Amino acid sequence: MPKGRTVEPRPTLHDGDRFNSCQVIYSQFGLAIRQNDHQARRRFVEWAQNEIAVVPDFHKRILFSDEAHFWMNGYVNKQNCRIWSEANPKLYVETPLHPEKLTVWCALWAGGILLQKR
Repeated sequence: MPKGRTVEPRPTLHDGDRFNSCQVIYSQFGLAIRQNDHQARRRFVEWAQNEIAVVPDFHKRILFSDEAHFWMNGYVNKQNCRIWSEANPKLYVETPLHPEKLTVWCALWAGGILLQKR
């Protein structure tokens, strides 16, 4: 389980002294970088450079994609949730096992943007 971290408030983000005694409480997730990741990235770059030498429009064949889920009951993924509080509220929110949601998939490539809703 990832550990939460505390960040000092930034008064420039909010008006006046309203949030000076508050802290941001949230969980942070990240991918671990392993020793052989550098070698794998280097192999990928060498492969891509070879492809570009053979197929000049290779960059037009690259597609970057991602998806996001939007829950209809108002649930928010906790990795994107920020709580402003003077103390950790230790909040517990009960949610349904299979809430209704909308999944949006999007891809970006040289030809434009592809969008699909499910």
